[in-house]
Amino acid sequence: MSSTEKYVIGVDFGTLSGRALLVRVSDGKEMCTSVFEYPHAVLEITLPNSQKLLPADWALQVPQDYVAVLKQTVPDVLSRGGVNVADVIGISTDFTACTVLPVLKDGTPLCELPEFLDRPHAYVKLWKHHSAQSHADRINNLAHERSEKWIDRYGGKISSEWEFAKALQLLEEDPEICQNMGHWIEAADWITWQLTGKYTKNICTAGYKAIYQDGEYPSKDFLTVLNPGFANFVEDKVRHPLSQLGDLAGTLTPEAASWTGLNIGTAVAVGNVDAHVTSVAANATHPGQMVAIMGTSTCHVMVSDQLAEVPGMCGVVMGGIVPGQLGYEAGQSGVGDIFGWFANNYVNEDYASAARSAPLEFYFFL
Repeated sequence: MSSTEKYVIGVDFGTLSGRALLVRVSDGKEMCTSVFEYPHAVLEITLPNSQKLLPADWALQVPQDYVAVLKQTVPDVLSRGGVNVADVIGISTDFTACTVLPVLKDGTPLCELPEFLDRPHAYVKLWKHHSAQSHADRINNLAHERSEKWIDRYGGKISSEWEFAKALQLLEEDPEICQNMGHWIEAADWITWQLTGKYTKNICTAGYKAIYQDGEYPSKDFLTVLNPGFANFVEDKVRHPLSQLGDLAGTLTPEAASWTGLNIGTAVAVGNVDAHVTSVAANATHPGQMVAIMGTSTCHVMVSDQLAEVPGMCGVVMGGIVPGQLGYEAGQSGVGDIFGWFANNYVNEDYASAARSAPLEFYFFL
């Protein structure tokens, strides 16, 4: 029997795990959370069931690990939260970015096709896949040579983590994968596709990670100079109608309902990025309000009604945080990773032993 209280579920897809949060709508109370670690974690050494070593600076993931998060965490919070599923009125997701993958026109990841199981470029490229640096350098150099207007919207530099650098690497290192993919899609949009059965493309990743500015992506002429085979990449692999943050992406399909334990037809929000979604959670949605987030990376995001091109920032995007306002992003990638690496490799063993005896998580003990 339904109650007067209603609930929503948010699912955050991080670098090593996914977590679901059940929230009461009336007052924002966090009812319970559930975490599931990706079975394949990050592929930095080899592909699954392969002994062939990946090159340096590669970071891949397996898309079915994301589906496993939905299957594990959402039923868990429903069970532990003790709520009636009829009272859950919506589910939303956020993702690391730029985490991107090649899929067929129907959304099937190319790494799930038997003929591409052993092809690294068929897998998800995680945000911290940095082996496209030389491709990013070429994009940056050409953009400045041609005085492309959009380059200053990104602080004067495109990152190797973003969509076009990774796509250019894919084209040049495995053109067969590029030819066979129907969409070059952010994981933030792929996961909502799995929930709704419909491809929606969010404005946040399009703006910050796919160089979408003033209604356009980089021009065909620009892409042709980079590589003639890249000329039609936007039209063939990237362009899709854009959805605003906070909008309805669709509703749960019967299959997704069976994964999650939610009702068929439950509302699903347009996908978002893990840092940018935090502004709404922190109620920092008005011009001049900044939120600083620390996780695997650090990120500073701010809403504004004024356009400024700031050297060194990550980007400014209309509607990138809240609809109708400019959203600014700056920060440093990998900060949490660096802290973790330092703690795991340089902290005295006496501290590690004491933390295990406490028992406390290592970082809390420190």
